[in-house]
Amino acid sequence: MDLLSRRATNETRGTPPNGETERAQVRYAWRALLVVGLACVVIALNVSTLNVALPKVVRHFNAGPVAASWVLLGYMLANTVLLVVFGRLADMFGRRRMYLAGMSVFTAASLAAGLAPNVWLLIALRVVQAAGGAMILVNGAAIVTDAFPSRLLNRGLGVYMASFSVAQLLGPSVGGFVVAAAGWQWVFWFNVPVGVLCVICGTVTLRKVPRGPTREHLDVPGNLLLLLGLCGLLLALSEAQTGGWDHPMFGAALAIFAASLPVFMFVQRRVRNPLLDLELFRDRAFCLSIAASFVNTMSRFSVVLLIALFFQAANGDGPFEAGLRVMPLPISTMIASASVGLLDRFAGPRGLAVVGSATGTAGMLLLFLTLSADAPYAVFGVAMTLIGLGGGIFLPSNTTAIMLRSPENRLGLVNAMRLMLQNVGLMVGTAVSLVLITGPLPPTIGRRFFAGTVSEISPAAVQTLVVGYRYALLLLVVTSLLGTVATIASRSSSRRTAAPEAVPTS
Repeated sequence: MDLLSRRATNETRGTPPNGETERAQVRYAWRALLVVGLACVVIALNVSTLNVALPKVVRHFNAGPVAASWVLLGYMLANTVLLVVFGRLADMFGRRRMYLAGMSVFTAASLAAGLAPNVWLLIALRVVQAAGGAMILVNGAAIVTDAFPSRLLNRGLGVYMASFSVAQLLGPSVGGFVVAAAGWQWVFWFNVPVGVLCVICGTVTLRKVPRGPTREHLDVPGNLLLLLGLCGLLLALSEAQTGGWDHPMFGAALAIFAASLPVFMFVQRRVRNPLLDLELFRDRAFCLSIAASFVNTMSRFSVVLLIALFFQAANGDGPFEAGLRVMPLPISTMIASASVGLLDRFAGPRGLAVVGSATGTAGMLLLFLTLSADAPYAVFGVAMTLIGLGGGIFLPSNTTAIMLRSPENRLGLVNAMRLMLQNVGLMVGTAVSLVLITGPLPPTIGRRFFAGTVSEISPAAVQTLVVGYRYALLLLVVTSLLGTVATIASRSSSRRTAAPEAVPTS
């Protein structure tokens, strides 16, 4: 779709259906936001609570570093690959139906995960959870974008993104408290009653969104190639963590990833309904916004996990105490996300995205320069606050910029592409960071890192762990800088093409 067609789409988006008054349509938009926001909180809690509870899970199953990594990475991989699949299915068959199916699958998998008898079955159930989560997440921002008028979209998406921050805020402390009081199983079981409530509220509240005018087919070769490539990448990073960079499996897995990537792009250019709609990337501002989203996610979304593990492994904190220590990041993210709608009157979405990206980069740099086992907690607090403020401003603003440049019949697909690339960034950032952190550690100490007990070995072991953390944080600082550059370039490109921006709210 060219720029003029996209502008016409944006001007008519959010028009009240069937003669409904705008006030009634806005009331429905806020009700829909409440429903999908609650589901968003459940999904985000599922990740953030497990981050803090991971050492307990590892000790319960006596799991090795590979299994410990895949408890997290298995969910990310499945969620990433399935996002675009369900994004296209949602555009074809209805977002409401996909949302309700996803919530049901996620709730059932959560119940079963708490009953897992071994770590590998737990990982398999996490994959099922990821499928349900993909069905939910791929529809969230699309449902909000459909429901809100363009002039209120930045405010609606800001509140929607803030729901992630609320979950991050509650997740570490809730996860630590639940594990200490009731056991790791309840990290999964507490999802069940909330999931049932989400299904009931979604059934009652959400309207059916009209399907696209044409029937499209799934890109089966593209999905298989994407799965193959991402599996190769994550297997390579996992082997580098456990067997070293010179392990034969590392080279073989990396070769699979390198070979599948150009084949994937070749297929995408020739199939009728590609997994990635490459035509969208002809818009330079859109392309740069997507790239900024990818690298910003890679640099910042793994920080809560890494710092929570650091407090447990290096300082000997328990899960609950570690959860409390990382709270400045989600609190500041929540405040910033909720304030984006008010800040929008002073700068458009792209201007706010630049401010957010630069603020987060400053926080990452401070964390890199000051991290040590005996650093004052106030320094951690300031760094995490800056990272949280930056992410809270950047994510909803950049998402608004992306969605406003998207054709209406591609909202599900565009949102899926955005989330997929964010998930890839999260996977790569987390996996590479874990490799860099555990690289300097002997294998025996590496196992103790995931169990959160490095501080029980010796001060020298803790210092070695700090060296690994500095390597990881240096990488995250560099990627955060690249994200800021991409955000600035996206804003400049948007100005040159006179792209439509969200109308400031009054």
